[in-house]
Order: sequence, then C-alpha cells, then structure tokens
Amino acid sequence: MLDGVSLDQLRSFVTAVEEGSFSAASRRLGRAQSVVSDLIANLENQIGMTLFDRSGRYPKLTQAGTVLLADARSVISGVDLMKARARGIASGIEPELSVVIDVMFPLAVITEAAKVFRKEFPGTPLRLYVEALGGALEPVLDGRASLGVIGSLPTMPPSLTGERIAGVAMVMVAAREHPLADHPGPIPRRELARHLQLVLTDRSSLSNGREFGVMSPSTWRLADLFAKHAFLLNGLGWGGMPQHAVADDIAAGRLVTLQIEDIAPGSMILPMSAVYSPSAPPGPAGRWLIEKLRECPGRQFEG
Repeated sequence: MLDGVSLDQLRSFVTAVEEGSFSAASRRLGRAQSVVSDLIANLENQIGMTLFDRSGRYPKLTQAGTVLLADARSVISGVDLMKARARGIASGIEPELSVVIDVMFPLAVITEAAKVFRKEFPGTPLRLYVEALGGALEPVLDGRASLGVIGSLPTMPPSLTGERIAGVAMVMVAAREHPLADHPGPIPRRELARHLQLVLTDRSSLSNGREFGVMSPSTWRLADLFAKHAFLLNGLGWGGMPQHAVADDIAAGRLVTLQIEDIAPGSMILPMSAVYSPSAPPGPAGRWLIEKLRECPGRQFEG
C-alpha cells in the first residue's frame, strides 16, 4: 500500500499543515478543496494512520501526523532537489552568476572559490552581494540573485529550496577591558542582561517582530557586521560574532570569549545553506559553486 503514496498527497498534507486548513491549502496549491481533502484522506488510508483530528473547526495534527510531517517534508525536499539539479544540468552555462552571501560566511572561502571559478567559467561574470538576516534572502526572492549562501535567518520562505553546505562557529565576545571579560566561571543570563548587547539588525522586513540571540533588554543595533566588530573592540558592548572573524583578536587578547551559562563551548554553530528558487535552479556555474563550497575542508569554519 505504501508504494502508492504520491507526491501530490504529501504536498497536500504538508501544505495543509503550513496553511492551517484544507481550504487555505487548496488556494495555495490551486486545487479544489475537495481534491486536497481526498488526497489527504487517501494518504491516511494508504499508510493506515489518521494524520489530522477533524473534530474542531480547523484540522489539527495527530501525534502520528506530527511524527510523519518531517518525513513528508524530507521526501518533498529530496524530489525538488533532484528536479532542480536535473534542470540545472540540462540548461546552458549562465551568462552571469549573481550570488548573495550571508555576512557571517567566511569571505576568504568565497574568494578562494572565486579564483577557481574564474578559470572554470571565464565567460561568466560573477555579481556578489553581502547581506545579513532577511537582507540576504531578498535578492534571491526578488530575482537580483539566482543563488544565496544564507544562514543567519532561521526561517526560509516556502518558495525557496535550501541545500545545507557548511556550519559557521559563533562565539560571544567582549573587549578585554569590558566588565564581563573578568567574570569568574560561566556568566548567568541575568548578568548579561545588565550590560549593553550589540546586535546585528535586519535591513529588510523579513524578520519583523522576531529576535535572534538577544539576551539583554539593553541593545544597540547595527546593520553592518564590521561596524559591530569595531564597536566590540572599543568596549561599547558585548555580542556574538563568527569565530573566524574574531580569531586574531582573541589570540591577541583584544577580545575575550564569554562562556555563558547553559551554552556549552563550541556548541554555537550557524548552519549555512545554498538557497534558490526551484523554478529557476542554478545552472552549471551555480551548481559548480555550490559543490565547491560543500567541498571546503572541515565545512565548519572557525578561526
């Protein structure tokens, strides 16, 4: 029976969860509500489990539905990735490759890849944007960039596909003369809250109403990672930085790594993904760049 499970059924199931109702799912999928309802009912019959409790006004996931949701998403993502790769292989080399890079990603890694890219694709100019948070997604969403290397925004719009490529080690730091630098042992969050935190802010509206890694009610917000770095070096506050960006400062004693209560050393890893629209997947040049970044030694960037 499970061999008869279709991609249509899985998409209807996942979309109903994301939209909160069968009617909303039908509008998003461009299908009649009865078709979506039948697809989900047939899926339940085939797997022998009820995925939704339909007793209320809106369908609610059952325990089985909650468990199987991740599997359904994984299957859909795998199929979308396969189709995107096939389209990319079938297409010709891009006349230009536009890429947006998350400011947290090591620019040195991109630079090394670009050196080889120039030899592999001499006729393909490279256009590069460097942004943070939602600003790193906007060029992909509005078509200015065909490919993004993104990590600092934890949620991705459903219209984009992502491929995990690396992880960036993050650290909390303060200047040597900052009061937190001399705190004995792990620092409680209540102590962090007494000091100004420097926070990277979003130039876009994609993260409106959400905070990422903010632990103090007192914040200064900067839209530029390099400005945040300069403020940290000058003792104006404490905050998180990619470890590779501050490794020399830590080694020289200009910055001190803060050990925070309930956060194990080395556990702050920011996952980085290559993202693009499934309807306009990377061609040979974009696919080459994704695979090149995935091959980076260690794939976890520290100092």
